[in-house]
Amino acid sequence: MNHYLAEQEFQQVMQEHTEYLLRLAYLYVKDWSAGEDIVQDVFLKFYQVSNQFEERSSLKTYLTRMTINKCKDYLKSWHYRKQVLTNSFSNRTRKTPNRFIEQDEKLELADAVMQLSLKYREVIIHYYFEELSVLEIAQILSISDNTVKTRLRKARALLREQLKHNQWEVLLSE
Repeated sequence: MNHYLAEQEFQQVMQEHTEYLLRLAYLYVKDWSAGEDIVQDVFLKFYQVSNQFEERSSLKTYLTRMTINKCKDYLKSWHYRKQVLTNSFSNRTRKTPNRFIEQDEKLELADAVMQLSLKYREVIIHYYFEELSVLEIAQILSISDNTVKTRLRKARALLREQLKHNQWEVLLSE
């Protein structure tokens, strides 16, 4: 009976965190299929070692850290180096003229973010897309908050240069 409860709890964890972890993995590896495999591996590993989770951080932070580590392992792998990456986001918006313009701008920004090196891309993703604080990002990435701030500043400068022909509100206010 305890095993059944653990199974139910595990299913609940998967249900609560899968979508977030999939988005996160995709933003790191730029490939939905690889992201799905990574998240599946994360949950498998978590299921195997869940009794070792010490709750020093939230479960979401723990799973995020596991996902980031798996993504970084993937990015270092031979398979990744041989694979051609695409920088496309799915188009799930309504088809109106203003929506096309808005979607085009989002794709351009997303493409610019995806072209940043990993250390800059990950802080931008966590800060703007996941809306995490500097301290939360520092904890997830195991770096100091000052390093996060420095990387955010540099990433914004790189994006500003990449997108200098556009008027991006977030870049102009910094």
